[in-house]
Amino acid sequence: MSKTWVKKTKDVKRAWKLIDAKGQSLGRLASLVVLHLTGKNKVDYTPHVQGGDFVIVINSDQVKLTGKKRIQKKYYTHSRYVGSLKERQAKDLSSVELIHLAVKGMLPKNTHRKQFLKQLKIFKESQHKYLDKNPVLI
Repeated sequence: MSKTWVKKTKDVKRAWKLIDAKGQSLGRLASLVVLHLTGKNKVDYTPHVQGGDFVIVINSDQVKLTGKKRIQKKYYTHSRYVGSLKERQAKDLSSVELIHLAVKGMLPKNTHRKQFLKQLKIFKESQHKYLDKNPVLI
């Protein structure tokens, strides 16, 4: 009988990916980022192993929000104390925060989420400090 190979943490080889947000809509950009962060685009994807890549997002200031989302979209936070509900509109948030929140909402709600977000680097302009990692443009 042949045995099934299971990916382990020591078998993970992480690459660096570069995504240009210029002219892309927020949701489509976030789903592309999540695909590469989680490693679901790889052949050897295993849910319990963090096999995703590092992702660098550049030109985040030029990301699009379609329709009236700049004005109508709201983000809520609550600390579970009475009267602590806070509401912020998309126009009050920076583009870095918008992308971060969109990606965070699409990631799985488990202990891997914090580690995935550490692998995400977002920059407002096209210059970034990870040139030595030789990121591959997507």
